[in-house]
Amino acid sequence: MQRASPTIPPALAEAIRRTFGYTSLRPLQAEAMNAALEGRDALVVLATGAGKSLCYQAPALLRDGLTVVVSPLISLMKDQADGLAGNGVPAAMLTSAQDAPERRAVRERIARRQLRLLFVSPERLLLDGFFQELMVSGMSSLVIDEAHCISHWGHDFRPEYRQIGALRRSHPELPVQAYTATATPAVREDIARELCLQAAVIVVGSSDRPNLTYRFQPRGDTFSQVLAVIRRHPEQAGIVYCLRRKDVESLAKDLAAAGVRALPYHAGLAPEVREKHQDAFVQERVDVIVATVAFGMGIDRSDVRFVVHASLPKGIEQYSQESGRAGRDGLSAECVMLYSAADYHGWKALMTRGAEEGDPADAARASAELDASLARLSQMLTFAGGAVCRHRFLAEHFGEVWPNRGVPPGCGACDVCLGELAPTQDAKVVAQKILSCVVRCEQRYGAAHVADVLRGADTERLRRAGHDQLSTHGLLRGHEAREIRHWIDQLVALEHLRVTNGEYPTLFLSKSGVEVMRGERPVELFSLPKLSKSARARTTAASAAGLSPEVAGADAELFERLRALRRRLAQEKAVPPYLIFNDRTLAELAARRPATPAEFRQIKGVGDRKAEELGAVFLTEINYGRGT
Repeated sequence: MQRASPTIPPALAEAIRRTFGYTSLRPLQAEAMNAALEGRDALVVLATGAGKSLCYQAPALLRDGLTVVVSPLISLMKDQADGLAGNGVPAAMLTSAQDAPERRAVRERIARRQLRLLFVSPERLLLDGFFQELMVSGMSSLVIDEAHCISHWGHDFRPEYRQIGALRRSHPELPVQAYTATATPAVREDIARELCLQAAVIVVGSSDRPNLTYRFQPRGDTFSQVLAVIRRHPEQAGIVYCLRRKDVESLAKDLAAAGVRALPYHAGLAPEVREKHQDAFVQERVDVIVATVAFGMGIDRSDVRFVVHASLPKGIEQYSQESGRAGRDGLSAECVMLYSAADYHGWKALMTRGAEEGDPADAARASAELDASLARLSQMLTFAGGAVCRHRFLAEHFGEVWPNRGVPPGCGACDVCLGELAPTQDAKVVAQKILSCVVRCEQRYGAAHVADVLRGADTERLRRAGHDQLSTHGLLRGHEAREIRHWIDQLVALEHLRVTNGEYPTLFLSKSGVEVMRGERPVELFSLPKLSKSARARTTAASAAGLSPEVAGADAELFERLRALRRRLAQEKAVPPYLIFNDRTLAELAARRPATPAEFRQIKGVGDRKAEELGAVFLTEINYGRGT
C-alpha cells in the first residue's frame, strides 16, 4: 500500500499561502519542511523545478533565529533575496558585489536580528570570525544549496564547500540541511559524510523531468540544426551551449544575422560585457544566449523553453544540470543534443593535458580524478549514441528505479519513445561492413577516413594510402558521410569500436566488435533521427505564444499581453521579469481570467504582498476589452 504523504503544521501551510500563494505542496516538500522545522539534519535531492527553495524558505518564516543559506553564485543569491523581498520576507545577501555601505547595512540587520534568511558564499562563511558572528546573532539553521559542489565525485566540485564540514564539526548542535538537484548515490554519501550529518532525514525525489522532451542528433551543420530548434520556439527563451569560445562567437553572430535575438557569453569576454549580455537575457531583451558552460548555474529564469548542446558535455551530471535549466516553471520544454565522437576526443585531450600540467606531488590524485572524468565522459558518449529511453537512462543513472510508463512502455517525451529514431535496415550487415573497413585500414585511421572509404570517396589522401583499392571501398556508397559517421559513433558508444588516445585518435576493434564482425553477436543500429510530422506538430503547438499542453486553455493573446506587462513592471522595479510572476502563473491568469481581487488572489503564485501591489494593474489588463 502506498504511504500517505505527511502533512505540515497548519501555521506553516498558512504562512506559505499568505507569502507565496501556494495552497498545495509538491511531492516530498512536506518531508523536507518538517525536518527543517524540527531542527534536524537533512539531505534533500529534488529535481530542478521540484521546489527545493521553498523547502528551506518557508520553515524560516516560522523558525526562531536566522537561516543562513550557502550558495555558490552571487546572481543566484540576488535572485532569491530579491524574490523573497518581493513577497514581503525579510531576507538579504552579503557578497563582495555590494559596496561597503550596503554590506554594513546588512550586518547591522543581522546584529539586530531583523532578517529571516541570509544568503552568503562559502568563501564568506569561512572568513575569520564571520561564522561566530552569525552564531552570536542567532543563526539557528545552516542550508547548503548546490550541495553536490562539496563532493569530489560531483561535477562542480569546489574546495571551499569541502571546508564547511570543519565548521559543522565545531558546532554539532547547529542543524544543517543540504540541497541539490543532481546527486548519484556515491555523491549523496560523500555529502553526508563531509557535512557530518547526524541522524539525517534523507529525502530523494525522482530525478525525472517529465516536462522536458529530449532529442539527440549527430552533429552535421550546427547552424542549421540549432536554427531549426529556435524556429520551433519563436521569440522564446533558449540557451545554446558550445564547447569552445570561438564556436560561441561564430554561432551567435550567424544566428543574429538570421534575425534571432542572440548574444554570446563566455569567460573570454570582459566582465562588464558578460554582465551586460546576461542581464539582457534575464530581462528578456534577447531570446537566446550562446554560451560555454560558464553560463547558467546562477540563472534562475524559469521560462527557458529550450536548451541546445552543440557539443558533448563532460558527463551525465553536467548534462542533467545544464539541460535542467529548461522548463523550470514546470511547463513543456525541449532539450536537444548535437554530438560527435570528435567532442569526446576534444574533451579527453583537454582533461589529459590538465592532469599532466598539475603539481607532480599530486600526480596520484590527478590520475585518479582523470580516470573518473574520462569514465563520466565515456558514459556521456554512450548515452548520446545509444537508443534507450532518455528519461529512463537519466533516472537510472541517478539510482532511481524506472517505472514502465505509457503503452507501449516508454516516457512519451524523447526521440526514442516518440519513434523518431528509425531502426537501420540490415544493421548487422552495415556494422560488419564498417568493422571490416576499420580492419582493412589496419586499425590506424580515424572515423572520417573510414567513412570516406566506405562511401567510395575519390580523394588524394585515399589514393595515396591505396585505400581506393580496398575491398571495402564504396561498400556503403549512396549513404552520406554524416550517416556513416552516425553509425560509427553508435558502434563506439556500444563499445564495439574503441578509440586510441592522442592528438589523432584512430579506431580499432574491441573483443565484442570482432564478434559482431564475425556474425557471432547481434547488433542494433539506428538511422539519422528525423523529427516526425506528429512530433513536430506537437512541438509547434506547445510553443505557440509561450504556452504548452498543460495550459492549453489559456488565452494566447492575453498571455502575451501579460508577458509585456510583466516586462514593464520588472523594468520599473529593476528585477528580472520572472520574479514578478512566472509563466505558469501568467498562463493560469490567461486561462481563468479573474475579474475581482478575490479571484486574483486564488491564482497559484499570488501571495498577499503581490496581490496588494500588483492585483489592480493585472486585473485592469485582464479585463481590458471585456466591456465591463
